[in-house]
Amino acid sequence: MLVRRRVAGVAGVIALVAVAAPGVAGTAQAQEKVLRAGVTQDLDSLNPFISITRIGTDLTRLTYEYLTTYDAKDYHPVPGLAESWSTSDDKLTWTFKIRSGAKWSDGQPITSADPEFTLTKMMTNDDAATANGSFVQGWESVTAPDPQTLVIKTKQPRSTMLALDIPIVPKHVWENVTDLKAEPPLPLVGSGPFILQDYKASQFIKMKANKDYWRGAPKIDALDFVYYKNVDAEVQALKNGDIDLMSRLVPAQYDALKSDPNVKLNTGAGRRFNEILINPGATSKDGAPIGDGNPALKDIQLRKAIALSIDSKTIVDRVWGGYAVEAAGYIPPGFSEFHWPQKQKFDPAEANRMLDAAGYAKGADGVRVDKTGKALRLRLLGHAGTNLDEQSSKFVVNWLKDIGIALEPQMVSDQKVNDATTGGNFDLAVSGWNANPDPDYVLSLQTCANRPNADGKGGTPDSFLCDQEYETLYAQQAAETDRAKRVEIVKKMQQVLADRATLVLLGYDNPLEAYRADRWAPFTTQPSDGGVIMNQQGYWGYYSATPGKTTSDDNAATAESSSNTGLVLGLVGGGVVVVIAGALVFARLRRRGSADERE
Repeated sequence: MLVRRRVAGVAGVIALVAVAAPGVAGTAQAQEKVLRAGVTQDLDSLNPFISITRIGTDLTRLTYEYLTTYDAKDYHPVPGLAESWSTSDDKLTWTFKIRSGAKWSDGQPITSADPEFTLTKMMTNDDAATANGSFVQGWESVTAPDPQTLVIKTKQPRSTMLALDIPIVPKHVWENVTDLKAEPPLPLVGSGPFILQDYKASQFIKMKANKDYWRGAPKIDALDFVYYKNVDAEVQALKNGDIDLMSRLVPAQYDALKSDPNVKLNTGAGRRFNEILINPGATSKDGAPIGDGNPALKDIQLRKAIALSIDSKTIVDRVWGGYAVEAAGYIPPGFSEFHWPQKQKFDPAEANRMLDAAGYAKGADGVRVDKTGKALRLRLLGHAGTNLDEQSSKFVVNWLKDIGIALEPQMVSDQKVNDATTGGNFDLAVSGWNANPDPDYVLSLQTCANRPNADGKGGTPDSFLCDQEYETLYAQQAAETDRAKRVEIVKKMQQVLADRATLVLLGYDNPLEAYRADRWAPFTTQPSDGGVIMNQQGYWGYYSATPGKTTSDDNAATAESSSNTGLVLGLVGGGVVVVIAGALVFARLRRRGSADERE
């Protein structure tokens, strides 16, 4: 089941930092090298089987090595826990050689029994399949014939076998867990470059460098994520030196920091699509109606009219300040091979003609009525404190007013958006997802299988599309191993999504990042040309952290050789310095925003 833990914010944070004067021997803690990253989105879950938010996925990738990962330079698959692989001529059997000598953070050896357990559990347990179950669909078996060999057999060829975005968990820790929705105890037992040690909702996440990591230990001792209520507070913390790295700045803040000599800025092509969901009549996995969406939205003509009334260019220019790309296909343009370049239309005149023809007459107040005579008054669900949601909603209200639909924005907490969009309790909702280099995962979000249970939980639906043509195309692309043919199928799927109008794309924002260049060498970005530091398809940005100002190229250190570091705390006076980080209120961001904030 889709379970997320969110706790209300805490006002006021006082950071105590013990520091030693130059030349004075400090404590080990004072000399610890720590990278502090600011975040505004709260964690949905520490459980790798169910976490889907942006920050949750970041933590999962840092904690658990996958069979393969994506190269920092250009996203091509490179070894992870699997040091090599091969496939049979019929593409139905995949053999992975598990890395010899790798260990879990508790000292236990990593063997093929660990991925066998993880993948088999996902094939046989609905809760274990919550976050990434689409990857194991169509599999026949997973076996471990010896400690270093993993064999996966599929019922038909699968195009995603080197793009399995699945965290491998330690069998000896998880095999006795009876509730796979539960939160695991801390510290987590992992295999990645960092191990999660401590967590307090809406305040902090503390990770320790894994000194036994098979690629080599990071050069830093620890990685801390510090929560802020909003980006304004986060930017102030960066300027004050209370954090070292942040992402998701709003354009005005990004531009203002250009004159700060201590800060280096970074932006790149986004891999996230932003959208407004339109509830087409949400149903559960067994087809039963769920939620409280306005029944008028079951009419595809009404949904298409709404889609025509929303102007992506205005969102790009006025909300994102030009740091974005206008809406076209469902796959973001950062993954150009699969991107469908058909620009989304904005035509309110045509929308009005469609609604007139469909019988949605306007009342005396200018608001149209539905087929039952009720006024078309809809809700727009959004995430409180999120720039896109709050600013774009003002435009959307006016655009829908122009076609005779009354819209009420409702900006609420992450948890409420999470519950509502999973359970179908919305009319319209601001959402979105981070896409992967392989498109299968985000494509699967629109399938019938990703709908929740009858209680509105246990799935990862996006727009509640359940369409036979889309389902057929999804199955075809998953089985197509000819790259060019698969690309064409994926583009057809994006056409179907546009035709069904269960979502309206707003655009693809560029992640706006900043870090303290007076303290840190350039980080490894992904991809190397125009890539990002945080929220990567891997861990290269954090793993490459190296303290100290440098004039070398931003990507001089390759992902394979980077290990690295954090700020050396201290060096003021001879005692303890108390830093008051303002009256900051730590809160949570969202899930569907998971959209910002989903992964």
